[in-house]
Amino acid sequence: MTGGPVAVRRAAGPVGLLLVAAAAAWVWVVTRWGGMQAMPGTMGLGLPAFLAVWTLMMAAMMLPATASVAALYARTIIVRRTPRMVVFTVAYLLVWAAAGLPAYALAAGLGRAASLPATAGTAVAAAVFAVGGVYQLTPLKDRCLAKCRSPVGLMLRYASYPGRSRDLRAGAHHGAFCLGCCWSLMTLLALFGVMNLWAMVVLAAVITAEKLAPAGRLVARAVGIASIALAVAVFWVPALAPGLTGGDMSGM
Repeated sequence: MTGGPVAVRRAAGPVGLLLVAAAAAWVWVVTRWGGMQAMPGTMGLGLPAFLAVWTLMMAAMMLPATASVAALYARTIIVRRTPRMVVFTVAYLLVWAAAGLPAYALAAGLGRAASLPATAGTAVAAAVFAVGGVYQLTPLKDRCLAKCRSPVGLMLRYASYPGRSRDLRAGAHHGAFCLGCCWSLMTLLALFGVMNLWAMVVLAAVITAEKLAPAGRLVARAVGIASIALAVAVFWVPALAPGLTGGDMSGM
């Protein structure tokens, strides 16, 4: 791997483009969905439209936290940094686009659950909180998060990839670890409403803290414990999941 101030400056350009792309995605989300009421479900979108919106949302939420990995990867590239970084990022986002398929199924299921009696909707909400919270505390979560927080070993692996497919394979591989790290948080997004702008902002902050903050692992565990606590509390405070329980939706 190359090093030093020159390498850092060379990596800054591609990473800057990545952050600009994330900012553009946030602008689109805010202007398009910012004023909508947050409800579980697909918001009336068919699968192709949902996948397009989902991918833009993932670009907004995930790319800022991935910028440090992208910068490190850029430092391993000697020529054609920007085009190859684009391929890396596109492959990364394709993994999250594919994750939109189960996300669509979950959102559609939660949309149907919203029409159930309040007690049944509360049970569904508790189950989603519990599943997401328990996963946050598992060794698999820890392993995936460790790869995102300390990706030097991954860079050595990616450097061994031969041929023109290196950037595509590296982006997809890192995307898979990132998905393994963050899918539980996306179930909470589906619960609060896929188009819930405030949920997006909070979860994006959690994802960034998990990956970049010195106490990132502690953040992950704290979120897991909090989610399990919400799984219990929602039976007494239905407003924690208003779209499923019929609770007060003010502020959502």
